[in-house]
Amino acid sequence: MGETIRAIRQVEFGGPEVLHAVDLPRPVPGPGEVRIAVRAVGVNFADTHARENRYVRAADLPLVPGQEVVGIREDTGERVVALTRGGGAYAEEVVVPVERCVAVPDGLDDDQALGLLVQGLTAWHLFRTAARLEGGEAVVVHSAAGGTGSLAVQLARPLGAGRVIATASTAAKRDEALRLGADVAVEGDPDGLTERLVAANGGRGVDVVVDMAGGPGFDASLRALAPFGRIVVCGIATKEPNEVRTGHLLRHSRSVVGFWLFHCLDDPARRFVAPLDDLFARALRGEVRVHVGGRWPLERAVDAHRALVARTTTGKLVLDVGRP
Repeated sequence: MGETIRAIRQVEFGGPEVLHAVDLPRPVPGPGEVRIAVRAVGVNFADTHARENRYVRAADLPLVPGQEVVGIREDTGERVVALTRGGGAYAEEVVVPVERCVAVPDGLDDDQALGLLVQGLTAWHLFRTAARLEGGEAVVVHSAAGGTGSLAVQLARPLGAGRVIATASTAAKRDEALRLGADVAVEGDPDGLTERLVAANGGRGVDVVVDMAGGPGFDASLRALAPFGRIVVCGIATKEPNEVRTGHLLRHSRSVVGFWLFHCLDDPARRFVAPLDDLFARALRGEVRVHVGGRWPLERAVDAHRALVARTTTGKLVLDVGRP
């Protein structure tokens, strides 16, 4: 084994062009950490925000992007999925805290396990932990053909939804949402969105909205909520902030809930390992399936980022590392 690994690194913040393939020293595990030979890396919107230093958590330079991998744990030989500690995933090897490793069961391939790690866990917690979904409620999933959205559509009914309403920007993406199990799919453009969501629910307000974008679509979705409805914010893809008046929440008995996956790592056994095991079991039963919408070699991470920000992709995006 050589003393260097191939990785993607940036030394400045900016667009996809700041990502460069370089040779770096092999990472060395510290106390409570393990080294993983990476087979594939997940690409997420959060990576694009970190690249610009506009993520929830501030980034430091130089930066190796990414937070999720599937690979082989060096000390045990197990195939695992794992979350890194604040970046470092776009590499042939990574070092991660041992409590952030979860063994992948036989019968579940790398793509499925990787897609369930960040986006699957997010979708699970959006309904169970953040929205506290109750039986029979009407759920709206925005960006329903994307990585998180496509899994949220599939999980909504098994986790208690009655009616599942999807939004997406193109007819092809709306057709995909219907194929995944949505009852109805509508155009996601903010103009007229409130009315389309209410109409899609038979003229009644909706109970839960999953929003990854923020901006005008958030405002339109908030207005579509029924009394005691909740909108759960798990991303700000538009990079447009919103302001919510407490008087509006009071008058309409509406709630706005934020969700950031990494808070679940404060209680890893209950909020990370157990939900992920549940997702793996659901995937093995065929209840949920990850669709890989694009894959690139590690050294072409820049192309993956360009495709993601252009919103030309659906499903999960993967960087193949190709190590045994």
